[in-house]
Amino acid sequence: MANEDFYIGANDEHGVNPPTPGKRTPFITELGRQIYENEFNRSAKNKFIEACMRQDFSVFDVKSELQDISISERVRRINSQNLTLLVTFAYNAFGEEFNSASGLEVYYSLLNPQVNASKTLSEDVYNRLIQGTYQVGRGVKTIDVGVLSSVNCPSTLIEAGFMTNLREAGLMLNPLFVTEVGEEACQGVCDFLGVSYLPRDNLSLYPLLRTGSSNNFVYLLQFILANQYGYSLAVDGIFGSRTASAVRDFQANNSLSVDGLVGNNTWKTLLTLPQYPLLREGNRGAYVRFLQQLLESKLYPLGNIDGIFGSQTLNAVCSFQSANNLAVDGIVGPNTWGVLATT
Repeated sequence: MANEDFYIGANDEHGVNPPTPGKRTPFITELGRQIYENEFNRSAKNKFIEACMRQDFSVFDVKSELQDISISERVRRINSQNLTLLVTFAYNAFGEEFNSASGLEVYYSLLNPQVNASKTLSEDVYNRLIQGTYQVGRGVKTIDVGVLSSVNCPSTLIEAGFMTNLREAGLMLNPLFVTEVGEEACQGVCDFLGVSYLPRDNLSLYPLLRTGSSNNFVYLLQFILANQYGYSLAVDGIFGSRTASAVRDFQANNSLSVDGLVGNNTWKTLLTLPQYPLLREGNRGAYVRFLQQLLESKLYPLGNIDGIFGSQTLNAVCSFQSANNLAVDGIVGPNTWGVLATT
């Protein structure tokens, strides 16, 4: 069976625009706001979709909308697709205030028509998540909710942490943790399906793309440009003029050769892979955006995540350096990256 014959469903719980009532952290004084659950759920789902596209799986995004969609409607969508399996992303809570409850758990339903396969899928996903993250393992458990019990395919739900634990609330915004959850979920799916997993950080796996290319990596390129960087283009797997224009614009904004070719340097920047570049005030682009996300996840406020290293980002970097006994120079070099890029 070819990988493209596997049809993977990806679902994120709740909504972010507008936010689903009650599905949020307590107020975080350092950030001056709450973090809504779907900020994590949607981002982790998208990273899972990216990982699945890289494996050449066919993917169904159950809820592409920013707003919440009823469980009954999501179940209807799922059951209309004849999916191979479904993975749902969520985040836990305990009480209304910050406390010590913590850890990661994975669920399946005893009412699922393929309960044994759901249990195996959940165990495979859980084992990869526990190996790949630093989260405390809380086990594989059962619960009867619609996206687990009422769907016609093996189904699992990941609760990746607790919104009511301050450290784990920060992880909801951490791009490294979010990516790890999506990637490890995909690796668990690969284990379940008995196929080899192609890792994210191996640039040799990524082909050179240009106008006229048509393959799963074009889907991946378009999905990243649209969902991570906000470009308006169809995710259709065809490298046409609109995709070429978005690539050239991305290259220009990231000080890359503006040739419309997606080679190693463009892939590396799209994915924000190490080695991380030296950054200082005045820089802009994907790595500055990545830096800002890391700082916010560690509760350093800096305004908008806009990819522009301005005065607020500089102040946040200096505060982070001071708190971590680093040279307070506002320059993000290997030592600062080394502390920042830990979850």
